[in-house]
Amino acid sequence: MIRNRHIKIGIIFLIYLSVLVTCLSCSSEVQRGKISDEIGQARRLMVSLLKEFGIKDNRILKAMGKINRHLFIPQQLRKICDPYGNHPCPIGYGQTISQPYIVAYMTERLRIKNGDNVLEVGTGSGYQAAIISELGAEVTSLEIVKELALHAENILSEEGYKSVKVINSSGYIGYPDNAPYDAIIVTCAPPDIPDNLVKELKEGGRMIIPVGRFSQRLLFLIKVKGKVIISEEMNVRFVPMVKKKE
Repeated sequence: MIRNRHIKIGIIFLIYLSVLVTCLSCSSEVQRGKISDEIGQARRLMVSLLKEFGIKDNRILKAMGKINRHLFIPQQLRKICDPYGNHPCPIGYGQTISQPYIVAYMTERLRIKNGDNVLEVGTGSGYQAAIISELGAEVTSLEIVKELALHAENILSEEGYKSVKVINSSGYIGYPDNAPYDAIIVTCAPPDIPDNLVKELKEGGRMIIPVGRFSQRLLFLIKVKGKVIISEEMNVRFVPMVKKKE
């Protein structure tokens, strides 16, 4: 009799454990679903704001509404900055991920087409490269900070961006192996436009680049008959371009 009662108690305990594990699993799934919904809502609000600011290219808006911007920020830094707010966020090593509007504006200005060969100088988090990849371009991206290059390479691979090649190298050198480029986007500021980048731009190619030490201007260049036509866009503030690997 006592033995049968122990067996019943054991069965009841196993059932309780099973229910508890199921409940915990359900709770975890609900929590993940809630976080996913919140992130989706944050992306939609970001895209709405970009439209209000004048971004019109639906391909770019669609890309930015799809990409998990928060994943490109190192995990330990995600809690100190809203990844989808219209401001830059730190990514470590004195570098930042640019504010969404600047990312969208620079991308839109380049008029990137499917199949374009694009050079990015300053990989940073890898987010800008992901957007360009979403537009159908092949991207060579240069990052002088080795740790950031590895981080960007890993997250781009995990998120499925196979058309981006990240290289730990200086932007001043450019990357002649894949030149000439249809477009060059520079996300760090040299004091002057590097000659190597101009040389690697193909005829009719476009470049957007912040230039200056303390006072920076965003410049747009187009190469015509071997020379560049330059127009000034706006005042900006980017991290400086570094000449040598640290």
